[in-house]
Amino acid sequence: MVGVASGRIATVARGDDDKEARLIDKVARGDLRAFEDLYRIYHPRLSRFLLSVTRRPQLVDEVLSDTLLVVWRRSDGFEGRGKVSTWIFAIAYHKALNALRRLDEPPEDLDADRRESPDAGPEQQVGQNQVRQVLLKAIGELSADHRAVVDLAYFHEINYRDIAEIMDCPVDTVKTRMFHARRHLKTKLAGQLADWL
Repeated sequence: MVGVASGRIATVARGDDDKEARLIDKVARGDLRAFEDLYRIYHPRLSRFLLSVTRRPQLVDEVLSDTLLVVWRRSDGFEGRGKVSTWIFAIAYHKALNALRRLDEPPEDLDADRRESPDAGPEQQVGQNQVRQVLLKAIGELSADHRAVVDLAYFHEINYRDIAEIMDCPVDTVKTRMFHARRHLKTKLAGQLADWL
């Protein structure tokens, strides 16, 4: 039964990859509607990823716009050897790192994730919110490279080979970064969430 379910998931994933490849091909020919479709697919995913990498909400829209501008202007540069998602996430990752380098701001506010959200939900969400805050604080203490690896692997379910392509580094480097990130998170979350990792 599991084999059938995983086969269905793989077929859906391949279908999504094919659809995105067709959209990129249309974008390369100047099809604005295809670009809008691609934008709708990637806007939420990239926003979350960029926030995780930069830890600066004020940068997310700028870096997202820069990323999608590259997709619009250079979609003919996508050669189809990998997934569209890998190509787009790689652009976003490099744009985020460049934005962080240009930044002339004080260091990150590591306490921001611990502050209570103004959107407090019902009582059953309190426990989930506390867990989320502890996890976000621990992730926030990682370097940008380590945050990117964790975010891509856990929140976007991208495999190590594709992460290596996105981050323009060897797969072994991705594995090493994940090892160190997980070790840091286990230390920070000991007794609370460590068994999740």
